[in-house]
Amino acid sequence: MEAPQHDRHECDAAVSLAFSILGKRWNGMIIDALGDGPLAFAEVRRAVSGISDAVLSDRLAELAEAKLVSRTVAPGPPVSVSYALTVGGEQLVPVLADLGKWASANLTPAPRRD
Repeated sequence: MEAPQHDRHECDAAVSLAFSILGKRWNGMIIDALGDGPLAFAEVRRAVSGISDAVLSDRLAELAEAKLVSRTVAPGPPVSVSYALTVGGEQLVPVLADLGKWASANLTPAPRRD
């Protein structure tokens, strides 16, 4: 019995697509922060220290467009917005944890250039 053929180009395209989203600064941290459950915008900002409001807003919109994060608006007053991981986003949490473990064991951080 022959082993199934692996379409390398298809795999490369899928990995490239994943890293086009996950490789952006802050996105992994946002997904990790939402891993424990839905958070309001200000709670996400507190969990991801150092991110500006504008960048956080952009990243949340990108993650929502990629269907990794959902945005829920509760009518007010006051109106409240919360963000949560979708099923696809939840599936990423252990993958990112494993990637972090692998990186810690196998990669050396580049020296800082101050």
